Amino acid sequence: MTRISVRGVAVASATAVTAVGAVVGAASGSEGKTVQTVDVASATLLADVPTGAQAQNVSDSFAAQATAQQASADAAAKKAAEEAARQKAAADAQAKADADKAAKAADDKRKAEEANRSAARSALAAISPGSVQDMALQMIGDANQFQCFSQIVKRESGWDYTATNASSGAYGLVQALPGSKMASAGADWRTNPATQIKWGLGYMNDRYGSPCGAWSFWQAHHWY
Repeated sequence: MTRISVRGVAVASATAVTAVGAVVGAASGSEGKTVQTVDVASATLLADVPTGAQAQNVSDSFAAQATAQQASADAAAKKAAEEAARQKAAADAQAKADADKAAKAADDKRKAEEANRSAARSALAAISPGSVQDMALQMIGDANQFQCFSQIVKRESGWDYTATNASSGAYGLVQALPGSKMASAGADWRTNPATQIKWGLGYMNDRYGSPCGAWSFWQAHHWY
């Protein structure tokens, strides 16, 4: 490609402008006045058009800049995606840990409840129909409360309704002190375990709210 110069065009244009100005001045009756002309011949109106090699260099430069900008944008997008993936992985891991913890707690609770039920079933299975324990179970009605009542009676009298404390004089299944207190439940308190159970159950309910309340107190103080 041949470099095209616009300087000749500018000179010709300037000459034409001067000529037109002279004619316009004459036509308007301004003869004798000096007409100022603008020297634009030496002015550059348009940039030189680059050669093919220069144009290619400019094009290559723009392409390189565009490529660099795209690479930077791609790197930023990749970094953002990696950070988002990391945060999601961390959140998923935390959620799984929380779920595992909750599941373990629920399983531990279930196992503890099953162990308690199993122990209660074993204790009840050992009670023979017509025994003093069976009598107490029937009168109390609730297996859990019976277990608490039984824990106290086992330690106080060993389920012997004639047990007597030689030191204090406490008597019967629940070791009433004095034993005559149980007369409020029946005159046969000395020989009837049902009367003793009735009195003992009433005492525990009145003073501790329930046999289990009495058992909690007994565990802390070893008396009730």
